This record gives sequence, structure tokens and C-alpha cells, in this order.
Amino acid sequence: MVDRRVVAYWVATLWLCVGMLASAVLQLIKMPEVLHNFGRLGYPRYLLVLLGVWKILGVIVLIAPRMPLLKEWAYAGFFFVASGALFSHIAIGDGFVTLLPTAVLLVLTVVSWYLRPESRRLA
Repeated sequence: MVDRRVVAYWVATLWLCVGMLASAVLQLIKMPEVLHNFGRLGYPRYLLVLLGVWKILGVIVLIAPRMPLLKEWAYAGFFFVASGALFSHIAIGDGFVTLLPTAVLLVLTVVSWYLRPESRRLA
């Protein structure tokens, strides 16, 4: 019998990783729309490289087996990045359509963390 919790964990985690990886790549290649939005939010461009690299490292840690302490750090980092981005967009008055992708990543981060199997938890 398939454990629904494990399936839900992997669905949430894989979607989270796809979203974080996609945004990391867009940040690292400095896509014009990303540069524009980052500028609107008032953040320096050099932060794109830092965030992009951290997101890729976080995705690797979440997918890889073991390393529960690093997984906790990855989840914390994803939570801080997504909640910070969400707050930043709200602060400058962005609409629902702009907030939605960030809100989805934030929800996926929490769901993935909450549903993680015992083998992926910090003892």
C-alpha cells in the first residue's frame, strides 16, 4: 500500500524544487524581467547571483538522501526567501497575479517541510 503522506511529500517537494530551480536559473542568467522586478523591489543586482546559487544548493540538499540538518537549513532558507519576496511585493503594492507564484512557493515549502518522512527529519 502506498503511503499518501509520502506521495504528498514528494509531490510538494518536487514542485518546490522545480520552482526554486527555475527561479534560480532565471536569476543567474539575469533575465531582463527578473532584473526589472528586482530593481522595482529595491534590491541590488548582485543579490541575484547569491540567491540563485543558494536556491540550487537548497534543491540539491532537499532531493539528496540523508543530511537532515542541511535539509532544515534549506527549508529555512526557502521560507525566508519566499516570505521575504512575498512581503516585498505586498509592500510595493503588487497585485494578486504577481504575488501568486511566490505564495505558491511559500506554501509548498511549508507543506514539504511538514510532510517530510522521518528519515528526512532532524532527530
